[in-house]
Amino acid sequence: MVVTGARPGSAADTYPSNTALYADLAEGVDYARRFRRHAALDDSNGPGDSYPDTAVVALHGGGIEPGTSELCLAVAGYHPAGGTGGTVYDYWMFEGIRPSGNAALHVTSVHCDDPVALATVAGSRRVLSLHGCSPAEAGLAADAAAVLVGRRDTGLKTALLHAYRAAGVPAIDAAGVPALNGEAAANIVNRNLSGAGVQLELTTPLRTGMFGTNTRTRRKHTTLAGFWTFVNATRQALAG
Repeated sequence: MVVTGARPGSAADTYPSNTALYADLAEGVDYARRFRRHAALDDSNGPGDSYPDTAVVALHGGGIEPGTSELCLAVAGYHPAGGTGGTVYDYWMFEGIRPSGNAALHVTSVHCDDPVALATVAGSRRVLSLHGCSPAEAGLAADAAAVLVGRRDTGLKTALLHAYRAAGVPAIDAAGVPALNGEAAANIVNRNLSGAGVQLELTTPLRTGMFGTNTRTRRKHTTLAGFWTFVNATRQALAG
C-alpha cells in the first residue's frame, strides 16, 4: 500500500512518538533517517551571524507521503540523485522504506521526538516542513494540484505564497484549514529559535505530476519540470 496523503491527526497513528517506533522497528529495513548539519565557526570577538540558520525537514518521507524526501533534498540545495546546486541548508528527514505498509510509520508532527530532528530545528531561525496531503483533506476537488502554506512564520509564509503564485504554482493560504496549517506550538516546525516555522502541504496530484516514475527508487531520477518550478520558487522565497 502506498500512502498518498497526510494524516494530520494523531489518533490513527500506530506509534505515539519516533522513540516508540524506533524501539519496535528496524532502521534500514522499515525506516531510514537522513540529515545534514553544516559546520559553523565564529571565533572572533566581533558580531557575527553567518551560522547556518535555515532547516528543511520532511517527517513523512519515502513511502509515507511520497515525493517529500526528494523535495526536502532539493529545497535544501541538493539534487535528489546527488550533487548540490547553490546555497545549501540543513535538513532532516524520516522515510518509510518498506515495500508496502508505510502508513503505519506516520508519527504526527507534534509527537516527533527524534533527537537529531529536534536539535536541527532548535538551532535554526527558520524552518520549512514538507508534507503531503490528499485533496479531500485540504477540502479541494479530487484532481486539485496545489500547495497549502501554513504559518507561524508570517513573513516566510507571505514570501512563499508570492513566489508560488508568480511561478504558476497553485498556492492556498492554509489558515482556513486548521488540520493542515501547522499552527500548534508543539509542532516540530515551530520549535525553532523564533517559535515560528512554515508547514507546506502538497496535494497528491501536485506531487504525482512532479515525477516521471513515481516510485521510491525512481523518483529521484525522474524529476519533471513541475518539480523544479516548485523547488526554485521555494528557494527564491528562502533567499529573500
